[in-house]
Amino acid sequence: MPSTTRRARRDTPPPRTGGGEAETLRGFLDYLRTSIAAKVEGAPEPHVRAAGVPSGTNLLGLLNHLTFVERSMFLGEEVADWQATFHAAASDGVEEVVARYREAVERANEVLDGCADLGAPVPRPGRPAPSVRWALAHMIEETGRHAGHADILREQIDGATGR
Repeated sequence: MPSTTRRARRDTPPPRTGGGEAETLRGFLDYLRTSIAAKVEGAPEPHVRAAGVPSGTNLLGLLNHLTFVERSMFLGEEVADWQATFHAAASDGVEEVVARYREAVERANEVLDGCADLGAPVPRPGRPAPSVRWALAHMIEETGRHAGHADILREQIDGATGR
């Protein structure tokens, strides 16, 4: 592993959103999405792929996985092997994985922009869908959990800390 000299980044505070439920949920989800992408950006190869824990979890794989989760939840894409999503292709670098994640988030947000009723199902054709409210709450939980993992993995790689 590279040096673990601590390099603190300025923390970004949680979002201040309006009083509406949808605005609050989307504000926190976007905050977490931005946070985890920032954890991966600038992480050095090949360390970004190195397993930081015995389970094999690595920083690049976490963001790759979240890309598949976004696409599945909001775009209706099927995932045959969830475990495989935790590993980026050898040909994919940090820039490609971050760009693909941001593109999935952008497309997911376009879907969410058309969802006025949080109790309605997520519009994902051909697949059973949870309510928009449930999907947002789940994505906050999923992204937040993996952002915490990413915090630890990035600090192990190069000492970078902060949101």
